[in-house]
Amino acid sequence: MMADHNISNNNIVLEVKNLYKRFGDNRVLNGFNLKLYQGENLVVMGKSGSGKSVMIKCLVGLMEADSGSISVMHHDITKLNQQALDVLRADIGFLFQGSALYDSMTVRENLEFPLRRHSRKNKAKLDTETQVVAALESVGLAHAIDLMPAELSGGMKRRVALARTLILQPKIILYDEPTSGLDPITAKEIIILMQDVQKKYKTSSLIITHDVDCARVISDRILLLIDGVDYAVGTYKALSTSEDPKIKAFFKQ
Repeated sequence: MMADHNISNNNIVLEVKNLYKRFGDNRVLNGFNLKLYQGENLVVMGKSGSGKSVMIKCLVGLMEADSGSISVMHHDITKLNQQALDVLRADIGFLFQGSALYDSMTVRENLEFPLRRHSRKNKAKLDTETQVVAALESVGLAHAIDLMPAELSGGMKRRVALARTLILQPKIILYDEPTSGLDPITAKEIIILMQDVQKKYKTSSLIITHDVDCARVISDRILLLIDGVDYAVGTYKALSTSEDPKIKAFFKQ
């Protein structure tokens, strides 16, 4: 196993320790560990079926791990009640793989939805119009405010989904395959947008991706999920030049 690299900023905002999850005889996570630091872009790569989506569902409390701990901003989410979990979730943005916009709502209504759902966090900011426009402007789509999702291209949907994630100004953003299903040019635009968001909002990002180009451009560090464990952690340069056959398999072009 390749050792983790030291990060000068030791402020950990998300930590997974010794996470186990199995379905019957299938051990998906087998003692998985992860650390995400303040302001960092950490990419998690793994083959299909390696447990990436299971891991991310455990992180947001959509699935319960068999054992292990998950600390988000120093709160162990495995010990929080539903109300406390909902409050914490307002600080975690989640960009779903398929954008997951509500088809029956306009772009404006899609962005207003999280503001209503987390009204406690938003009570000091009653002007939703200003917030919606600002979030759309940050992804270059203010002109699309009254369009329906069916009128948007794949790349526009991804941008609107990112705007909806940003509207609550989360401290951590989880990206699930942010470039999947997009053509190379649009995928590159989304990667640039993710970098801009990270710089502007100082977010910490956990990025699940199969896209080696995305990982190369966006990552501060990469974690390889192999056989249910954090098999290797390091920079793109360190991992992509490894002679370990299991690691090399990820970077073969």
